Amino acid sequence: MKWNIIGDSSCDLFDLEKGIEDVLYKSVPFFITVEEKEYTDDEALDIEAMMAHMEKSKKASFTACPSPQSWSDKMVAGENNVCVTISKNLSGSYQSAEIATKAFEDENENTNAAVVDGCATGPSSVLTVRKLTELIEKGESFENVIEKTREYVSGIHTVFALSCFDNLVKAGRVGKIAGFLASSLDFRGVGVESGGKIAFKTKVRGKKKVISAMLEIIKENGFNGGDVVISHCFNEELALVMKKEIEALDEKVNVTIMPTRGLNSYYADKAGLIISY
Repeated sequence: MKWNIIGDSSCDLFDLEKGIEDVLYKSVPFFITVEEKEYTDDEALDIEAMMAHMEKSKKASFTACPSPQSWSDKMVAGENNVCVTISKNLSGSYQSAEIATKAFEDENENTNAAVVDGCATGPSSVLTVRKLTELIEKGESFENVIEKTREYVSGIHTVFALSCFDNLVKAGRVGKIAGFLASSLDFRGVGVESGGKIAFKTKVRGKKKVISAMLEIIKENGFNGGDVVISHCFNEELALVMKKEIEALDEKVNVTIMPTRGLNSYYADKAGLIISY
């Protein structure tokens, strides 16, 4: 059987990082609405224009996850279909994919379909796709691929740093005064994924303290090398500094940097950083 990996656009990939025979990667987009304009999170999205629109708007913007039909449209009968989603505690994307996979298996004989919860967003989903392809290349059965990938995902850690609070203020997640002071005083919110949800750990002032705070969290989690993915929202400079600092922690480490797609740009906002390992 061929393999068909389908990720929602919380995964910052548009295609597999390396070509693998009989394995395809497809993406289903989220939708981001700013005022009356809806943005589709696909390859054609102008992220800079979307974020400029968000910054100018005084209204709260919002996102919509892919529908079950969007997932079904990417599945192929007679193949192994695996859906990778943002944390089910952050969005309804997992539930949509689950509805789609169950219906698709019922309607198509000799077809496998399953959903893997990425348990965070961005780089966590990239690592999830990597693990899937690694197991597929080894010739593992469909059941083993899903089971081992889910086990792997449960051990992924995610840490993030936000330098802009405008979107959180407009959405009512942060008070206007607190948001204004945070932005004015150059505060960064540093947090982690916890149980599939976002949890702020501390707030610091200045880039050096951001780096120090993130490294401290990484070391506290018992970092021992391996794959690390850094997604950044128009902040490659800080991503490169973090890459160098993480590489200094362990010689057996592989750090990849990539820009955030639309959804993660919406979450992280300008200059935001998300790291999974």
